Amino acid sequence: MAAITSDTSSDNLSHFRTNKTIPPILEKNVLTALSFYPELINVPIRFVFKQRIKSSVMQAQPVFSSLLGSRANRSYQINISSVFTLTHSLTPIHHLPDQIMIGWIGHELGHIMDYQTRTNLGMVGFGLSYITSPEFVKKAERIADDFAVRHGLGPYLVATKRFILDHAELPQAYKDKIARLYVSPEEIVEQVKKLEEQTSGQRSFPD
Repeated sequence: MAAITSDTSSDNLSHFRTNKTIPPILEKNVLTALSFYPELINVPIRFVFKQRIKSSVMQAQPVFSSLLGSRANRSYQINISSVFTLTHSLTPIHHLPDQIMIGWIGHELGHIMDYQTRTNLGMVGFGLSYITSPEFVKKAERIADDFAVRHGLGPYLVATKRFILDHAELPQAYKDKIARLYVSPEEIVEQVKKLEEQTSGQRSFPD
């Protein structure tokens, strides 16, 4: 599996700021994650700190008012918990390692890639199903991860998932939820390997 590289800077990534609202303290990590999704460069996305997000650390959703217009003009918001809740303490979210934040944000952007394929009415149905059906949640999370892997974020996803599942101070209930509903790090590794094999097989070589 390809290694994680971190040779980007906010200046090199500045064009990915188009139509984006980003907290300055998260700018580099957000822009790095966005750089894997050139299709989203003109899509309006707000990254917003929240004091708490129930049962989640980050959450991607359409801006409700934009569902009343055309899909082409839809905008999105990614809510980000301002703190990372541990069993006995709270850690500011921006204190997490860069690769973990990039993987987490990259996963949420995978959701937005999925949302972009859905009609406004389809997004309403998505929201209802996500609330009521654990099986639908598993499917939606798998789709988001698939978008992220296919856009080159596989190593970041693996790092993020292992960080969560192996963290001694994370509440066990949260880790159990991640293990139950989300794609495992091992499966992500296999997806990356298969994608790399497919890409290698599609390369053309001189006679």
